Amino acid sequence: MSAAMDTESTYSGYSHYSGHSKKAHRQGSRDRHKSPRSKDGSRSEKSVTIQTPPAEPLLGNDASRAEEGQDDNWGETTTAITGTSEHSISQEDIARISKDLEDSVGLDCKRYLGLTVAAVLGLLVFLTPIAFILLPQILWRDDLEPCGTVCEGLFISVAFKLLILLIGTWALFFRQPKADLPRVFVFRALLLVLIFLFVFSYWLFYGVRILDSKDTNYQGIVQYAVSLVDALLFIHYLAIVLLELRQLQPTFTVKVVRSTDGEARYYSLGHLSIQRAALVVLENYYRDFTVYNPALLTASKTRAAKHMAGLKVYNVDGPGNNASGQSRAMIAAAARRRDSSHNELYYEEADHERRVKKRRARLVVAVEEAFTHIKRLQAEEQQKAPGEMMDPREAAQAIFPSMARALQKYLRTTRQQQYHSMESILQHLSFCITNNMTPKAFLERYLNPGPTLQYDRDRWFSKQWTLVSEEAVTSGLQDGVVFVLKCLDFSLVVNVKKIPFIKLSEEFIDPKSHKFVLRLQSETSV
Repeated sequence: MSAAMDTESTYSGYSHYSGHSKKAHRQGSRDRHKSPRSKDGSRSEKSVTIQTPPAEPLLGNDASRAEEGQDDNWGETTTAITGTSEHSISQEDIARISKDLEDSVGLDCKRYLGLTVAAVLGLLVFLTPIAFILLPQILWRDDLEPCGTVCEGLFISVAFKLLILLIGTWALFFRQPKADLPRVFVFRALLLVLIFLFVFSYWLFYGVRILDSKDTNYQGIVQYAVSLVDALLFIHYLAIVLLELRQLQPTFTVKVVRSTDGEARYYSLGHLSIQRAALVVLENYYRDFTVYNPALLTASKTRAAKHMAGLKVYNVDGPGNNASGQSRAMIAAAARRRDSSHNELYYEEADHERRVKKRRARLVVAVEEAFTHIKRLQAEEQQKAPGEMMDPREAAQAIFPSMARALQKYLRTTRQQQYHSMESILQHLSFCITNNMTPKAFLERYLNPGPTLQYDRDRWFSKQWTLVSEEAVTSGLQDGVVFVLKCLDFSLVVNVKKIPFIKLSEEFIDPKSHKFVLRLQSETSV
């Protein structure tokens, strides 16, 4: 008995260690995949990183990954509760977490530094016209000429123009950032420099011609402040043209191809820099592309491994022969079996489609029966206690076991089980019950793989992106430019083509050309 217990403990410790080593090996391979290219490469590339700050703690992501393995068996009939710890963190994971924290802190500092500079400059812009008006009243008020009706009307003009400028600045600049770009936005930086030089020039002229000489013409001073506000409004109009209107006209067509499965989309873009075009591509990727499923890519690898496993090589010359003869024999055997490989692929895909259709039909029937049962339960509850309704969460938990087995088998067959946990399915089911949705509306999420935004953030496989481009990322799009957006498991290859110049001509059609004359001969019998 003690020997058996020792054997069990040894086996459990070995299984824990093997699982941990596999995780560390997989993480190490991913880290090697993320390493940048060496400088000795034949192609000179410039790579920069586009990263959004993590919205959730990093330990929570690891915890969610640990729970995914348990959610894979949520459709089983047995339930076990143990006191074993669910989390296991190695020294490599701790080092990676600390590195990610340092990177996020650096990015936050860079982003907040730009926001601080823009906020200070905006505050200086709005306080400058007010200071132009108030300083003479504070320093040499007794020497100023009286302000007449025209001067008082200018006060109202300055107040309303500053209010309009404040609202326009808030609408154009004070937005929540969608991403952290690797390089500075050129047009926005030029506008900030232009505003700084403009306000500095006004302050310099004001200090030399008004403060030093203590000008007594107060109406002229107010008019000077009004001219500053007018110029600031024109600069704001220039900012709208450069930042918003310039990119609206479609000029380029980009083709975005996912490197793993070859899924492609086409988008039309205006005059944008490469980094801003990459941002637009990523925003459309999360909305238009179906979620990346690496499990669907293992079918071809499994088929190739099975094909090579069926080949047997016998060494008839003895152990002294080299391995080159074996490799040539395997290549020759693979070439002879090449003609029959398409039949294997055809029957494999046909069998997979048959199993998917069969399990889909079982799932549809099970969900329809479950929704019929919930309607029956609701009718019984209304008859027993009028005015009291069943809680949607309780109703979802009541009908979920009847459909869980069919749903789990379908998700495993279509290799979607890693994207749907039991808790997410229960939430979606309670949502459908609350809004009185049909079984087809409930099944839409599972029968057709949706876009990336439909799933939880922990199952996106792509949060940090690296932009690789031979051209500078601040340069504008040009015809034939190719850049790559890389993440942990795949990449997006973007090819830019310019929309051609279209020459449209007009051809006039004479209305008389459509008329004809019917002539009948007397010899014909009509």
